[in-house]
Amino acid sequence: MKTVKFTSTGLVHGNYWGGGKGAYKAEKLSADTKEELIEKATKMLDDGSLDSGMGYESLIGALLNITKTTTIIHDGKPFSNEETESEFIGDLTEEQQDFLIECEMSM
Repeated sequence: MKTVKFTSTGLVHGNYWGGGKGAYKAEKLSADTKEELIEKATKMLDDGSLDSGMGYESLIGALLNITKTTTIIHDGKPFSNEETESEFIGDLTEEQQDFLIECEMSM
């Protein structure tokens, strides 16, 4: 038996109330496919709920670290492999993408 699961962590970039912009951790998500996960994250970016409680005036985009976990059962024992890739969503400029990468590296 083989199962595949997709999860994501990351950072959102948004507009603060009263001016300014910044980054905050994104809500952790999971889905059965990468496409489903990105669709869910994009909807949450659009409705403002991807920021995991920060409360931005509006969100601009996000850097998602998407992990694909493949698990097989062999002789009754689970064996898993994880592969992670990064993906940007939203309307981020190249400078904003670099900002999110720098923020992630400093965490």
